[in-house]
Amino acid sequence: MKFCRDVGLALWISVLSCGTWAASQDIHGVKVEDSTTLAGTTLQLNGAGTRYKVIFKVYVAGLYLAQKATTQDAVVKQSGPKRLSVTMLRDIDAAELGKLLTRGIEDNMGAAAMSTLVPGLVRMGEMFAAQKKMAAGDTFIIDWIPGQGTVITVKGVVQGEPFKEPEFFAALMSIWLGPAPADQKLKEALLGGGKS
Repeated sequence: MKFCRDVGLALWISVLSCGTWAASQDIHGVKVEDSTTLAGTTLQLNGAGTRYKVIFKVYVAGLYLAQKATTQDAVVKQSGPKRLSVTMLRDIDAAELGKLLTRGIEDNMGAAAMSTLVPGLVRMGEMFAAQKKMAAGDTFIIDWIPGQGTVITVKGVVQGEPFKEPEFFAALMSIWLGPAPADQKLKEALLGGGKS
């Protein structure tokens, strides 16, 4: 009995000495971590949910921030690194995905406001077109790293140079968090309103 108690105590001490275990949640088979590290900063999951197109599940997205935020403005204005992670739940033509992202920005900003972003949007479209296909399980990540800019990673590979303008990151966030989001329930989930 004493041996079992001693072993149990030793295990408990080893758990404490290793720090807390990173928790995660499962959304449609996608493991969404409760925290991540970016540019030396620990970010907490602000919210996560599913993008639906009619009745079809398209992808799971998670938003990671240093401090909780409940509005697009609070997300964009928050200092420090930020991350939006997207994992596909179905196969999609990558070039079409790039076009949908651009259309999402236009829906939230209008054509006139987009004019200064055109070179970056063209480059982003080319990045996705080069992938040919995004299959179920593939990921893309949009990071804001202070001093560098917006870094887009597709299938684990960083895509070219960062987009330097803060406006580009803000425009990308408008796709999910703007007044005309890709999916209203996903917007609410990303902003901490529960899972979609």
